[in-house]
Amino acid sequence: MLSNIQANNFCKPHNLPQKSTNFVAKYKTMGANSSYKAMHDIVEQTKEGTILIPDDFTTCGTPDAVRSGLSRLCRNGLLYRFAKGIYYRPLYDKWDGTLREPSLDAIALKIAQRDNARIIPTGAYALNKLGLSTQVPANIIYITDGSARQVKFGEGKSITFRHSNDLGIFAYQSQLMQLAVLAMREIGEKTITEDQKGIIKNMITSHVSEQEFNHDIVLAPTWIKKILQR
Repeated sequence: MLSNIQANNFCKPHNLPQKSTNFVAKYKTMGANSSYKAMHDIVEQTKEGTILIPDDFTTCGTPDAVRSGLSRLCRNGLLYRFAKGIYYRPLYDKWDGTLREPSLDAIALKIAQRDNARIIPTGAYALNKLGLSTQVPANIIYITDGSARQVKFGEGKSITFRHSNDLGIFAYQSQLMQLAVLAMREIGEKTITEDQKGIIKNMITSHVSEQEFNHDIVLAPTWIKKILQR
């Protein structure tokens, strides 16, 4: 049987094992390092120029750990921050060694992939992509069936996603036909020139199959049908 002194000592709280402050701090540091290592491995497996977002690292730890890991990857030069929540693995020009940022289309497609949405360039950017304008607008606009949003980067530049309920515009089989129709709508029936008509018709003839054309021409506005009809 235990003596009173032994029993008292046995029951004293200070005799129970306690987690020290140093132990907790060390545990958190080990967790952060583990998350960073997992994130580092993911980045190392990607190609140079690959775009990455926090969702690509959800298996690596808590949201706080991922945020911390992204900051650390940027400090170490393994990632560059393009805009809030958008990063890329650096790609350098093989001739002059300058850093090459990802294209705006690649950034937009990554966001659309994350949101499980479809996007189509429109406005002045659609004209530029078709070669109907040499001007690259500072503010790129896409139509989307997803959420409306704007991504700002650089000085006065942005990628804007405008939600559209016009599901017919997403029904085209040919992306070129889809882009051509949006570009022609941007120019307007009264202002489109014969040169512009010729450029668009030649591109469609060269790159759109008969099957795709027959499907897509039905979706176009009447005045565009008259111009593009084969």
